[in-house]
Amino acid sequence: MSKKVVVVTSSLRAHSNSQLLAQQFAQGAKDASNEVSTIALKDLSLQFCIGCLACQRTHKCVLKDSMNSLYDTVSSADVIVLATPIYYYAVSGQLKTFLDRLNPLYGRDNNFRDIYLLATCAESNKSAMDGAIKCVEGFVECFGNVRLAGVIYGTSADDKDWATTSPVIKQSYDMGSKV
Repeated sequence: MSKKVVVVTSSLRAHSNSQLLAQQFAQGAKDASNEVSTIALKDLSLQFCIGCLACQRTHKCVLKDSMNSLYDTVSSADVIVLATPIYYYAVSGQLKTFLDRLNPLYGRDNNFRDIYLLATCAESNKSAMDGAIKCVEGFVECFGNVRLAGVIYGTSADDKDWATTSPVIKQSYDMGSKV
């Protein structure tokens, strides 16, 4: 059965390692006959959540920016893929802002059930990803019947061309082909 997959890339650098992993995941999902769309946060204008909680009543955000056009796309997806470089042992600020701004989806009847995290960092130890995983798990816990279905650990990504030769590029493709 074909799934609707939304891939969110959060690196501000074109052709970044995390973006390349996201592209491979997306290609694997497409090759498996899924419908795939990509949201590149670097191309959007996103404001920070102001914590007013108006969205809890209206399921809309009071801020007028690029995020408002994304709620239905994200809500109707079966699978959400989050690609991020690791900054100070956590997700990028752009991704954290995006996740915070998904608050209007809380309490809504969303389709998504599986969340995937594709992360890259210069550190060689997988534990460098713990903060990012904890952040995504916190998001997942807020939505019933949703799970963190997979993580790609892109460690030792300390070169801009790392992803082109790393085995995780194939792992990303394979993970995408099995959504």
